[in-house]
Amino acid sequence: MSSMFEDDYSIPPLGSSYIFPNPRYSADEGLLAFGGDLSPNRILTAYRKGIFPWFSEDDPILWWSPNPRMVLYPEEFKVNKSFKRFLRQERYKIKFDNAFEDVINYCSSVERDGQNGTWLLDDMKNAYIELYKMGFAHSIEVYEDDVLVGGLYGLSMGRVFFGESMFSLKSNASKVAFKALSDVLNSRGYDFIDCQVKNDYLAQMGAKNISRDRFLDELEESLSRSSELGSWKDFKWEYKL
Repeated sequence: MSSMFEDDYSIPPLGSSYIFPNPRYSADEGLLAFGGDLSPNRILTAYRKGIFPWFSEDDPILWWSPNPRMVLYPEEFKVNKSFKRFLRQERYKIKFDNAFEDVINYCSSVERDGQNGTWLLDDMKNAYIELYKMGFAHSIEVYEDDVLVGGLYGLSMGRVFFGESMFSLKSNASKVAFKALSDVLNSRGYDFIDCQVKNDYLAQMGAKNISRDRFLDELEESLSRSSELGSWKDFKWEYKL
């Protein structure tokens, strides 16, 4: 294991239990623990506490809860003039939970500007595929002429959607996926989408930073409400401006 973690006693290793440090007392950077595993129960426990795994190939599993936290309230999704014109074309077809493994594989392989390598390693992909089979993880697919050209995936618990990653092979495909997700979540009474860390692309669509304390308070309230566990294949989205 990397010596940077062995020598930093402020960042504790995780044992076999699913106990995490309290994120309210971690540094703003958000790194609060390392190690453990990516079992479904550990991941679900982490998300319920506002913590998520994020690490590179040569790192141990790293667990984060940054301050501030980026979120999108579904009713605040922003549609600018150019995107509105694009939506009017109704160029793409949207499906839910139709090709989860394809979406997560594209998310791990599609190159992005400024990205060196990928954090979405095989262990991470396998963990979220298992959560999909359990009814917690979901995908939104964007098709053009029956060809998958964009999408995103994440977890749903209570009335929160924890966004994980997205990809786009054609113009605005990931943005359409995010718009479809926001509209459907808004219609179903979801409180917010967790976007984790600041991202200019998501900020253009209405995502914003809130304090970690506010995020954790709102998360606790949202998790007290009923979850939509199971397949989202029957979810529908229509172009509405």
